[in-house]
Amino acid sequence: MDQDVAAKEQPRYIKLNARDNVAIVVNDFGLPAGSRFACGLTLRAFVPQGHKTALVDIARDQPIIRYGEVIGYALSPILAGEWVDEVRIRMPEAPALDKLEISTAVPAPLPPLEGFTFEGYRNSDGSVGTKNILGISSSVQCVKGTMEYAVKRIRAELLPKYPNVDDVVPLTHAYGCGVAINAPDAVVPIRTLQNIAQNPNFGGEILVISLGCEKLAPERLVPEGISDAIVRMQDEAFDGFGAIVDAIMTQAEARLKILNTRTRETCPAADLVIGLQCGGSDAFSGVTANPAVGFAADLLVRAGATVMFSEVTEVRDAIQLLTRRAINEDVGRALVREMAWYDSYLARGGADRSANTTPGNKKGGLANIVEKSLGSIVKSGSSAITGVLSPGQKATQKGMLFAATPASDFICGTLQLASGMTLQVFTTGRGTPYGLAAAPVIKVATRTELARRWKDLIDFDAGGIATGEKTIEETGWDLFRLILDVASGRTKPWSDRWGIHNDLTLFNPAPVT
Repeated sequence: MDQDVAAKEQPRYIKLNARDNVAIVVNDFGLPAGSRFACGLTLRAFVPQGHKTALVDIARDQPIIRYGEVIGYALSPILAGEWVDEVRIRMPEAPALDKLEISTAVPAPLPPLEGFTFEGYRNSDGSVGTKNILGISSSVQCVKGTMEYAVKRIRAELLPKYPNVDDVVPLTHAYGCGVAINAPDAVVPIRTLQNIAQNPNFGGEILVISLGCEKLAPERLVPEGISDAIVRMQDEAFDGFGAIVDAIMTQAEARLKILNTRTRETCPAADLVIGLQCGGSDAFSGVTANPAVGFAADLLVRAGATVMFSEVTEVRDAIQLLTRRAINEDVGRALVREMAWYDSYLARGGADRSANTTPGNKKGGLANIVEKSLGSIVKSGSSAITGVLSPGQKATQKGMLFAATPASDFICGTLQLASGMTLQVFTTGRGTPYGLAAAPVIKVATRTELARRWKDLIDFDAGGIATGEKTIEETGWDLFRLILDVASGRTKPWSDRWGIHNDLTLFNPAPVT
């Protein structure tokens, strides 16, 4: 039935680069055999939407080219008009890290973009939040149940008294004890928790709930010299569970009173810290949503903001395109360092980068991680890359940054929060209800069909780029304006309207004992 519907439409494909010998089918639900494109190419078999068809005959072992780059080699001869499915492609080797060009194509600075502002919450350290939240962190997983019980009561009994506070967010995690706390890689989860507590959306009023005997001392999670931000359950002064909860609520109310005095004020767009991420990607990700995000990212950089893109395995196969954009050799070497570290991490686990691509990615037309990476990096726009952050490291500079994270949606979001991200833009082709309690998430659909079907989960439709209804520039400007509106609290993304929020998920490459 879907094929019959598709057959009534004018067959359309998208070829991205003059060198490409494949193109993706645009039509909703795909095209049946016999469909004839305006150029005269006729399909020899059904090709699903987003999947590739050969534009010319491709001999065995010859390169298959998309984005002007080799995404693999033909395992057998492929005729023009055939479906170039993943099973017909042999994946190439990853780019050698010791042979990369560094800082050989540094983009010239884009002209400044002035006069754009948002309404944010300014903090005493100069940072600016997009939300006004009381964050309550645990120092060990043991106290998770107690924290969640207390937060439920705080929301019901205290939060209504403080209308300027958006929410109370429990920052729970599965760390803190039973781990090799002094192992070299333990720095990753520990600094992640330390830096999340300093996220601008929490206004400096973090509260830590501790058990009292864990390896991760709660003092490590609060600013130096502050001791009244910790409630230890094992404190001998507490007589029963009720007394512990009462103490948590007393501490929480003291912070709610302070947070309630905060009000939004006009701030320059330069005060934004924006995270970019993909999830449920498809073959349109690198055609519509990610290019629109990249254009908006360039606008943000021009306005002086901090923008970060991530997901090591989803840039690894396109790293040769990024090191050339590094603003200097130090930044280029830092990109190489993060790629090499992750190659080693995967090897220790008996895996490689090919494990990244999901069944949904493949159903959406992505043949392998090479093709996925080439579409993923488009989110970074065209600006010079000005800095590189290791996992959980806090951003201290402006411009386009690479924040090294795994490609897991939940781990990436957690690490970007630690790096100071106050709003996230999340592109998806297959669809996801993903959200973060600590920062607003704008979900961008790659296809109009998804945006219509998920009208109350998707915040922005970039699909008009594929159909020619809108340009990348027009869509990027629209997204840029939406970012300012969401950062100002004028527009609420769907995940916040529904209260759909994923748990924080720490990245812990260190041993668990």
